[in-house]
Amino acid sequence: MALQGRSPSTRLRAERRNALLADYRPLPGAYDELMAPDGSVRPHWEPFLAEWSGLSQDELGHRFGLADRHVRDTGVSYRVHGDLDASDPLAGERSWPLNHVPLIIPGAEWQTIAAGVAQRATLLSSLLGDIYGPGEMIAKGLLPAAVVTGSPDYLRPLQGTANGGTLQLYAADLGRGPDGRWWVLGDRTQAPSGAGYALENRLALGRAFPDLFRTMNVERLASFFQGFRAGLAASSRRVEPRICLLTPGALNESYFEHAYLARYLGFLLVEGGDLLMRDGRVHVRTIAGLKRADVIWRRIDGDFSDPLELNSASALGVAGLVQAVRQGNVQIANGLGSGVVEARALMGFLPALAEHILGDELILPHIATWWCGQQRARSEVIDRLGEMSISSAFRASVDGLNGNTILPGEFSPEARSALQARIEARGLDYVGQEIVRLSTMPVFQGGRLQPHPMTLRVFAAATPDGWTVMPGGFCRISEDADARAVTLGNGVRSSDVWITSDKPVEQVTLLPSADRISIRRIIGTMPSRAADNLFWLGRYLERTEATLRLVRALLGRLIDADDATPERAETLRRLANLLIAWGAAPTGKEHSTASQASDALHSLDQYGSALSSVREARRTASVIRERLSIDAWRLFGDLQRQLTLNGDKPSEGDAYETADTALKTLAAFSGLSQENMVRGAGWRFLDIGRRLERGIATCRFARHFADSSAPGDCLDALLDLTDSQITYRSRYLLGPALAPVLDLVMLDPYNPRSVAFQIDRLDVEIAVLPTLSEDGMLEAPRRLALKLAAECRTAEASRLDRTSILLFEQLLMGLASAVADRYFLQNSEPEGSRMTGIA
Repeated sequence: MALQGRSPSTRLRAERRNALLADYRPLPGAYDELMAPDGSVRPHWEPFLAEWSGLSQDELGHRFGLADRHVRDTGVSYRVHGDLDASDPLAGERSWPLNHVPLIIPGAEWQTIAAGVAQRATLLSSLLGDIYGPGEMIAKGLLPAAVVTGSPDYLRPLQGTANGGTLQLYAADLGRGPDGRWWVLGDRTQAPSGAGYALENRLALGRAFPDLFRTMNVERLASFFQGFRAGLAASSRRVEPRICLLTPGALNESYFEHAYLARYLGFLLVEGGDLLMRDGRVHVRTIAGLKRADVIWRRIDGDFSDPLELNSASALGVAGLVQAVRQGNVQIANGLGSGVVEARALMGFLPALAEHILGDELILPHIATWWCGQQRARSEVIDRLGEMSISSAFRASVDGLNGNTILPGEFSPEARSALQARIEARGLDYVGQEIVRLSTMPVFQGGRLQPHPMTLRVFAAATPDGWTVMPGGFCRISEDADARAVTLGNGVRSSDVWITSDKPVEQVTLLPSADRISIRRIIGTMPSRAADNLFWLGRYLERTEATLRLVRALLGRLIDADDATPERAETLRRLANLLIAWGAAPTGKEHSTASQASDALHSLDQYGSALSSVREARRTASVIRERLSIDAWRLFGDLQRQLTLNGDKPSEGDAYETADTALKTLAAFSGLSQENMVRGAGWRFLDIGRRLERGIATCRFARHFADSSAPGDCLDALLDLTDSQITYRSRYLLGPALAPVLDLVMLDPYNPRSVAFQIDRLDVEIAVLPTLSEDGMLEAPRRLALKLAAECRTAEASRLDRTSILLFEQLLMGLASAVADRYFLQNSEPEGSRMTGIA
């Protein structure tokens, strides 16, 4: 055996290599990426196998763990269509299925792929310009009109519009045939997805194998995204355009990718409700009024983008967007009508179109395709029905297909006859294609490498210097050894794609060069929706903390069996009643106090439980992921795991420890927000939400535990709940007394847990928020904050009672409503004439 700290011996490496490849048997008739037909390993895979052969199973497991932890900690996730729950954006989220083995492609081979993808992007971009422009291809008979007009992605209102079908981002789905040639399986021009996931795959595997990544000279991805961002900026008329990424929302299958790319590229993530038409231009609703949107990178289907002129049932788009496009007041990427060239029906005509438009043959061929809208092609498909795959000609679902590709050769004679009748009756809805036999690549399973079918999505971006192809891509791997096509659903993995070079690769960064940096201290526009979610994130986290403090105080007194006095019993009763009052614990004699405390921690049936509040906080955070750090998201996951009950209800001691541990995690988030978040508008709304909720909770604590009849133990509990025991004892030698306790938790501006401290902070934060009116009058949030501050500063502890404390609580709740009414989206229209400062 090799000594610790030294490389394994040559013999040990050979043994490990043989173990990795022991059961590797390429599928008959399929090209294998790793192994040549003679059983030898392809040369460009040798450095990879040599590195892996130097690692023991334990070390490999450790490396895989690093990659998997990155995926988990960053919250990389996706959905399968149908896994939706409108009430919970996190429900149905699936952890990203990362394959730990990359797809390796040598640079010389990649040059051909990149050239073919760029050529295809050029062709489809030119074709889109013709479809929504002069229409020469149809007039010359090179393209049947029905291939265009029969597509639901052809948007007639965009006809004649310069930006109607422009392409800024294109993707081609590729597969390798048995002869080793790459073929195009499909084009993606509507709103191509996967680029963000490709970047995450790179980060995950880069963390696991940084040394191998360097020694194999793997091409970086940053230059592609740099070019894409520059291309979007160049499409605008303004020098520093405001670029928005338009997402369908948190329930979309790839919402994580939308949020991730918005953060990575520095774009503003918006939903349809965040945007508004005004004077022929698109604006973002922000806390400072309407701000102009210059470029919109859409991730919604084109026909859903404008309910006024396109799909009237859409709740995702912006009414009037088409008119803004016509007038040239906004640039859309990709153009609203660009999905028309994504249709499979078009593929059979592309070779002739390429020769006419580009004057050249296609570098990358696509699978043979026959559109059944033409008699000759329809007859050939019917004659060879058992040898072909049948798909929808367009995006729309077709009877008998349900959006899937089918293999009639596997049908019964009756089913095949029924399909033939449908094709004969309405052939324009169908295409026949050659059955694809996908190539295979290695997957690590059971300590060995196994071949699995895969497809590769390659991206091209329009930049100021022309089309740029991502040196890598989005690889999808099927668990089914006989897969003919791969979609990201059950039983599918994804892998990084390594394009290797013979020389060290250039280090590229998305940061601007020193001579092009425009210094700024304001992070940018804060959409009202984002401010709303940050505000509620702060409130949910503070509610969680209040519940945890109640549970810890209750369990601590239950565990202390030496103090079973009437005063202690009264305190326990009040603690349990307060948990019941705000929906954290069930009521009824059948529930013991300990059981109620456990439910207040772990029950999802109780809307006010700590776990329910954490779930709401994480749900709220999930729709503003682009504004939260990885560390913050990791803490949300930690909190949910700590409070999720696995098995039977815990003992009182275990429940106490759970509450205490969760409070420490919340304290970590508080420290993160205080020390790491820039004091911009986002942080202010998060802090305002926390201050309001903390002030309200402290008022409730004081009303329940500091009335004139409260025993000393209740006052002691109030000090525990407000984390003020040490301060009180350092000031007063006597035990808890009503007036000094009330002064400390209600009126002391130096106590960070007191109501007065929260009010002072609210006064400061609200004072610096943007105002909409310029008439010199105070807006409602500012007026209420000043009133609260005045009431608090002039109050006396000796005069505080339940009624006066309730007044503070109601004023805080009124301030919360005023902030929401002023800054968040309440109606379809903003504050009309009061909206100023359009920029």
